[in-house]
Amino acid sequence: MRRAIILVACAAVTAALAAPAQAGPTATTSADGTAAEYVVLYKDGVSLEKAHAAIRAAGGTIVRENTDVGLATVRSTRTAFGADARRQSAVEGVARDRAVGEAPKVTHQAADKNIAVEKEGRDGGRRATTAKVKGDPLAGSQWDMQKIHATADGSYRVEPGDRGVRVGIIDTGIDGNHPDIRANFDRGLSRNFTKDIPVDANGTEVDGPCEHPSCVDPVDEDDNEHGTHVASTIASPLNGLGMAGVAPNVTLVNIRAGQDSGYFFLQPVVDALTYAADAGIDVVNMSFYTDPWLFNCPDNPADSAEYQAEQRTVIAAHERALAYAHRHGVTLVSAAGNGATDYTKTIVDASSPDYAATPGEAPYSRTIPPSCVSEPSEGRNVISVSSVGISGRKAYYSDYGNGYVDVAAPGGDVYDTADGKRDVTKGILAAYPESLARARGELNADGTPNVPYVVRDCKGTTCGYYQYLQGTSMASPHAAGVAALIVSRYGHRDPRHGGLTLSPDVVQRIMQGTATDQACPSPRDFTYTRYVLQSDGTYQKVTATHTCEGPARHNGFFGSGVVDALHAVGR
Repeated sequence: MRRAIILVACAAVTAALAAPAQAGPTATTSADGTAAEYVVLYKDGVSLEKAHAAIRAAGGTIVRENTDVGLATVRSTRTAFGADARRQSAVEGVARDRAVGEAPKVTHQAADKNIAVEKEGRDGGRRATTAKVKGDPLAGSQWDMQKIHATADGSYRVEPGDRGVRVGIIDTGIDGNHPDIRANFDRGLSRNFTKDIPVDANGTEVDGPCEHPSCVDPVDEDDNEHGTHVASTIASPLNGLGMAGVAPNVTLVNIRAGQDSGYFFLQPVVDALTYAADAGIDVVNMSFYTDPWLFNCPDNPADSAEYQAEQRTVIAAHERALAYAHRHGVTLVSAAGNGATDYTKTIVDASSPDYAATPGEAPYSRTIPPSCVSEPSEGRNVISVSSVGISGRKAYYSDYGNGYVDVAAPGGDVYDTADGKRDVTKGILAAYPESLARARGELNADGTPNVPYVVRDCKGTTCGYYQYLQGTSMASPHAAGVAALIVSRYGHRDPRHGGLTLSPDVVQRIMQGTATDQACPSPRDFTYTRYVLQSDGTYQKVTATHTCEGPARHNGFFGSGVVDALHAVGR
């Protein structure tokens, strides 16, 4: 059971998200009268009047709508609603309302898993050591910031970021009360587009019991930890406590689209992107990848006609929302993914669909050609970021592909060590909600950590908690932080929203143009060797070979190179 927290009301979003008055369905209902929810994408350019009439004709009731993109959440008791709605001339596509993205889940045990975010468990971890480096107290443990010159002697001296630059965190939430986030957190602009879901259609726990009567978490809460780590990497302030982010003076805005459990639903993701556009957000970080279909295939013969239509709807809705945000000046940054696969090659995926929208639904194996699309990382105008470890090598888990990866950034690689064994300090250190550390038993009675992946730092009576994680989820916010510095340095005043603004195309051009070129390894077929600790105390040798394609200036492992904060803002 999750912890109970006093409810804080979430402010209204925008007029574009209001649901119009609708009559209930008049068509024949299902035998048991059970209502199901769908997401319906309107034809591009169709009038709202025609779209609403089409939904009524199919027997649906609109419960939520985004008019900027033309996407609605619709409830219907008709078993044939999906098929009937697809036949309407005003409708582009229909899908069951289900998760379309997942913030990679965190493991707390020592067992090795090829997932995006990993913690070092109680066994096999090496304790953190901190070198003496200028900056906040934990700066010596931030090899990642040193690698991209986001330090007191580097970019902080030239451009620490402008308060008028807003970075939106589309994630699982932000602990806005964390002492190393609070000063840069804009509670007033923050929004939560999600509602807790106790279980899925199979009765499997998703978010568990709601913490609040409304099942809507306040905008300064993160019951997952993922979003807080991301936000801290981007903009923890230089305040003499803990660590500092890439852009320590910029403003953080929680634009929550992820469930407590880490799933992301299509409507909240679209709403988050259009809200970012309408609210004057300069940069958004998207450290999630498309689920339940890790890859969305418009016409994969392994899928049913309904599944094909659903995936086409996901692609179309995502692309409209990304285009809307880009058109309104939002720089879009996304994690490349953590499947250790080349996105430009044909692969096999056996993980989808991984969220049950209907009883009995379960993953199955599919051959995935390069024509299938992973959203949002393969979306148009999105900067896709791969992950590197402390040595500069591509992380063993990071997805890659020549023409897919735009830039690389530190995301951690706990096996990037001389002996190939795990070292927690080779991950990325950033803020961790104290409430989660306590609930998980990771702290002693006096508040000191009892696990090697959690670090505490105190300034007087104020203490902050931090944790080591790894993943492209951790690489992406380094690039987003550099994007925020670029807007701070070269942006101009935004007459509509205040603060600063800069064309996303210009931001991307500067980021890629100032990244440090990194050639493919020699030989290009690079073999990773890891020694994975087993439950009996022995080590299992694990190897995997990834092939890097392309020249030094732009290749499949590193894109245009590793981002550099100091180079991006001038020396």
